[in-house]
Amino acid sequence: MSQNPDSSLPPSADAAPGPRRRGVQCVGPHGLHRMSYLEWGDANNPEVLVCVHGLTRNGRDFDDLARALAPHYRVVCPDVVGRGLSSWLPVKDDYQLPTYVADMITLIARLDVDTVHWVGTSMGGLIGMIIASMPDNPIRRLVLNDVGPVITAASLARIGPYVGTAPVFPSFEAAEAYIRAVSAPFGHLSDAQWRHLTESSVKEVEGGWAMRYDPGIGDPFRKTPTLEDVSLWPIYDAIGCPTLLLRGAESDLLTRETADEMGRRGPRARLVEVPGVGHAPTLMDAAQIAPIRDFLLAGEGGR
Repeated sequence: MSQNPDSSLPPSADAAPGPRRRGVQCVGPHGLHRMSYLEWGDANNPEVLVCVHGLTRNGRDFDDLARALAPHYRVVCPDVVGRGLSSWLPVKDDYQLPTYVADMITLIARLDVDTVHWVGTSMGGLIGMIIASMPDNPIRRLVLNDVGPVITAASLARIGPYVGTAPVFPSFEAAEAYIRAVSAPFGHLSDAQWRHLTESSVKEVEGGWAMRYDPGIGDPFRKTPTLEDVSLWPIYDAIGCPTLLLRGAESDLLTRETADEMGRRGPRARLVEVPGVGHAPTLMDAAQIAPIRDFLLAGEGGR
């Protein structure tokens, strides 16, 4: 599936240290697809940070974090397949974690590095957990943003109805109003921050504005509705790298009980709680970026 360049990037996007749009060909259960990603910082820096977004989001969510860390890392922010500027899969049942994990391993191979640090929000954190649980995996430091080994049925019931069901909006303002509504758990954001989230989340189409993701990503949710909490403790317990856990203090996806248990077992994640935020912290302000920066850079030279 061909894609247009990301017109929201500045004209200097191909020159360091700003972001560069790249792509990598991946293989799934039903053929090839292309995953788009943004790369920040020195393209030759062997220190790589991979930042992976949530279910309906895209790699532009990490613009602020990437700017803050680009002096230290080559920061890579993929659009998970079906989102952003990446291809849409023809078979919607393939929108599953095994596909995403395989794509990320392909991406890391494309980057030509043996090890990476990882920041994952929600779905991106689950992908990171799975990779970090495997023997001989490349992740040396792991940041989980409001996600853990127990995913509550209540949060899935909240998220499921809007995934893939957004209409074509008659105006950009209508699209922003929708994003503000479904993303209310993000907490208080400035008008400029809401506008950024909207600009990176929608595209102009015939008749108005549409979300930058394949509506089919919601098909697996609707086919197999989850009535009970999902438990992935064996995966979490197999993680051996230093782990930082961010939790929105009002999160309905990651309970405080689960977060506390994550500090006692497996990699014994260090917990940082973000007040006034649900699922999930946006990592768009200095107070949320600082603990991530400090944790990741504590590992410099010790990869």
